[in-house]
Parts: sequence; C-alpha cells; structure tokens
Amino acid sequence: MIAIVPARGGSKGLPKKNIRRLIDKPMIAYTLIEALNSRYISEVIISTDDETIASIAVEYGAKCLFMRPAELARDDSLAVDNYIYTIDRLNNEFDYKITEFVVLQPTSPLRLAVDIDNVIELFYSKNADSAFSFTQEAHPISWHKKIDLNQKIIPIFDGELKNRQDVVATYFPNGAVYVFKYEVIKKRKYYTDNSFAHIMPADRSVDVDTISDFKYVEFLLRTRYEE
Repeated sequence: MIAIVPARGGSKGLPKKNIRRLIDKPMIAYTLIEALNSRYISEVIISTDDETIASIAVEYGAKCLFMRPAELARDDSLAVDNYIYTIDRLNNEFDYKITEFVVLQPTSPLRLAVDIDNVIELFYSKNADSAFSFTQEAHPISWHKKIDLNQKIIPIFDGELKNRQDVVATYFPNGAVYVFKYEVIKKRKYYTDNSFAHIMPADRSVDVDTISDFKYVEFLLRTRYEE
C-alpha cells in the first residue's frame, strides 16, 4: 500500500509548520520515518507545491514524482480533490495500480508506525471502504455551545445537564491516519456505512495548527525520549 503525505507550502496559522524544526529534525520527518517503518506501506509519496518541502521529504525517504498544482494548494482547496488528482496521475502516468491508499498528515508528528499499522489492519480485517484514527473527546459534546457576536450563549443540544461520568463517550478523527478505497474517494466521500475507527491515545493525537500545538508536541516528544 502507498502512503500520500500532503504538505502544502502555505500555512496561515503557523508559517512553514511542516518543515519547522521540531527538536532535531523538520516536523514532516516524524511522519515520513514512521510511515517507512510501517509493516504495510511500500512507498511514501509527497504531495506538495513547495520545492523545499519536496527536497526535505525526499531526503527522508519519500518520493516526489510531480508537484501539486497551485489550484490544489490554496486555503480553500479541498483535500479530496488533491487525493483524486494525485492517484489519477500516479495510475495514468506512472503505471501505478492504486485501489487503496493511506493518507498521513505531517501535522500529526506524534503518531507511531504501530498506529498506522493498526488502522491498516482494521481496514483489511473489516474489508472497509475507509478506516480512520480517532481519539476520545475530553469533554462531553453536550457541553458545547455557540457564542453569538453579543457574547450570548446559544444552546446547540437540547437535554438535561449530566455529570461527565454519566455521559456516553464521544470520539473525533484526530487527523493522524486515513485509509481509503480509491473508488470511495472518487465519489468524493470519506465515510460510508462500511467505515471504521481505531482509537488512539490522546498523547499521540495532537494535530499541529498553532504555535501552542507545536510547543505541546515538542514537550510530549521530549518526554517520550526521556522515558
């Protein structure tokens, strides 16, 4: 199975975050190293519009067969369009025969090869259309509210107040591992009634979007190395 690592050059929240130095290497390197340590991934393909990102990715073992076009690297570009573009080019121009693939975002540097393998094994064992890494929500979703421009609290959910221990746990996709059948992505879908979730621990589920996220990840990595 191939893995696609999507890493565009533009980032408003944390500029150049994909190649920002995280302890001793660029942040994207953590994803590439774990991907290449996976039992199931045969190749890692970098999808980027940025020459520097491409160069660093290749240095850490990825392949860069073509650059992502600018229209698929804007803030409002949809990831699914890039997946379709990438797989179609690999199949049509480079003689790949991809029917299923993994997506590993470089903004999840805490994930390990075992997390990747667990999601792929789930995908295979269930003959799934798609499989994802999820993590447990820390707070009951029923506690969430909207806040209007006047700072008024607007309810989202109806229902009585409950203590945390009395509320059913909920989970959200942590962005670390996605596995898809290409025929599902081609229909511009992520989820079907044959999609499944592998639960990852919170300390490997941080998605870096801000400098605070980055500093927290750095702290967790240093703690990991010290163990």
